[in-house]
Amino acid sequence: MTQVERGWGSGPGLRYEELAGRFRGVFAQVRAGAADRDRGRILPWAEVGLLKEAGFTGLRVPERLGGLGFSLPELFNLLIELSEADPNLTNIFRSHLGLTEDLLNSSEKERSEFWLNRFAQGGLAGSGFSEAGGRVVGDYETRLVREGAHRRLNGRKFYTSGALFADWINFGAVDENDTPVSGLVPTHAAGVTILDDWDGFGQALSASGTAIFENVLVEEAWVHPVQGRCRYIGAFFQLVHLAALAGIGRALADDVARLVAGRKRVYAQGNGPKAAEDPQILQVVGQLRAAAYSAGAIVLKAAEAIQRIDDARLARNTQDEVQAGHIGALEVDQAVPVVTSLVLDASTAAFDALGASAASKSLGLDRHWRNARVIASHNPRIYRARSAGAFAVGRFLPQADQDLSRSEA
Repeated sequence: MTQVERGWGSGPGLRYEELAGRFRGVFAQVRAGAADRDRGRILPWAEVGLLKEAGFTGLRVPERLGGLGFSLPELFNLLIELSEADPNLTNIFRSHLGLTEDLLNSSEKERSEFWLNRFAQGGLAGSGFSEAGGRVVGDYETRLVREGAHRRLNGRKFYTSGALFADWINFGAVDENDTPVSGLVPTHAAGVTILDDWDGFGQALSASGTAIFENVLVEEAWVHPVQGRCRYIGAFFQLVHLAALAGIGRALADDVARLVAGRKRVYAQGNGPKAAEDPQILQVVGQLRAAAYSAGAIVLKAAEAIQRIDDARLARNTQDEVQAGHIGALEVDQAVPVVTSLVLDASTAAFDALGASAASKSLGLDRHWRNARVIASHNPRIYRARSAGAFAVGRFLPQADQDLSRSEA
């Protein structure tokens, strides 16, 4: 069934349905086991493997390098669909997708194409930027120091989403001169330990725990020669979270509609012989769908703003790229508080359409709120609303990288 037939509106462009069709069978398998995995804390190893086999690691890689050549709106629409199946998987691939954007924007073309080709063949990169503790986001205690023709990596990372399932970890550190540096290190390298110790009440299966580097040998070819991230990386990472929220909204709306349709018992105060015929219950179900529809539409509109940044880069129009970068960051900032509120509010209102039996763990409805709440906590709406307000009052444009040039908060 197409996205239009499901009532979620058309995708971005005429070819989207064909592109998405490649993955929908996998998404159906992912969604079928999502509640059981959440309940039993079963890591999605098989599901990650299915996505890799289907080409998910090469979504944005150009076709000439073996990838699928998705546009940014096509990518984010597909992420909504994946998140509807299981938002844990979206978080697992988030760092990989961000690194892909950095490589696409890099001036080091030969090196970038080397890694992009690997990604097109199924290679997966996980996150190794954030560190726990009281340090400012983007400051590192992890060190990468020279040792002859190689370097040695020592440190400890947290929020390493995707690293447990990955072939490589994309890390940030400082060198012997306290200069920021970043690179890739194989997850199987001697001295690398990845722990599944993330204890969040939501997104529990994204394995966003600890990675430890103990005197790990890092080849010079694995170190990024040019520091900094692509112009829109901060907005990109925020928008991945918003796509996850929009997908959660869709899954929630569908789950509640299915349960209402099959519900036999009614409240004494009800307005019909069955819940499915009670206009007040139908109103709640309709509000859930409206929230999910609106969230998805907002995500796609913001994705268009990021695409304009990339289009200006490809046209080599630096002035337009800079301007589009600021406006794109603003549009995503404006989207964050609205999408977040839509989905968080819906995940609570959903229970108004159902009886006490909806609290049963076997149904797994609580996971929608838990996942949405944790995702929203990684992307605080209060700061994005402030940014939008600052622009409205004083025309202060946000920085395109949103202080994420060296991190992935």
